[in-house]
Amino acid sequence: MATFMHEASAPRFIKTLTNLSAILDKAQAHAEAKKIDPLVLTSFRLFPDMLPLTNQVQIACDAAKGAMARLAGVEIPKHEDTEKTLVELQARIAKTIAFVESIKPAQLEGSEARDVTLKIGGKDMVFKGMPYLFNFAFPNFYFHCTTTYNILRHNGVEIGKRDFLGAP
Repeated sequence: MATFMHEASAPRFIKTLTNLSAILDKAQAHAEAKKIDPLVLTSFRLFPDMLPLTNQVQIACDAAKGAMARLAGVEIPKHEDTEKTLVELQARIAKTIAFVESIKPAQLEGSEARDVTLKIGGKDMVFKGMPYLFNFAFPNFYFHCTTTYNILRHNGVEIGKRDFLGAP
């Protein structure tokens, strides 16, 4: 099951984060071509009560590294959440990918049944590893990746579904 849990998690996070980085490349090129300050894109939000693009990328990275660390039983790497530019966000994505790649299949041995405890809204939520990955970590991760995509698409960045999904 360790191989399954690793195969079910690490490649999914790596592929989507790689695609997210490529989307941010297109956003940077768009800003340069249209003479738009890239900070307009990174601070944009779809609705006043939503978080801006910067936070969407930060949370997507946190979801990936947090899931892998919790499943492996290792400390979650800390990121300071100081990114403001598209380039800085891509550096954060690269650090996250490097961490996910550092987790080996053997580290996930027994993780499908391991208790994972999260504090949400001041309350502890306890999951078993497999339901945590599939019912919490993945939906949270994809939500923030999709919201990043939507913010950029809304702002005229020429991206499409293939950019989000990447090559097969």
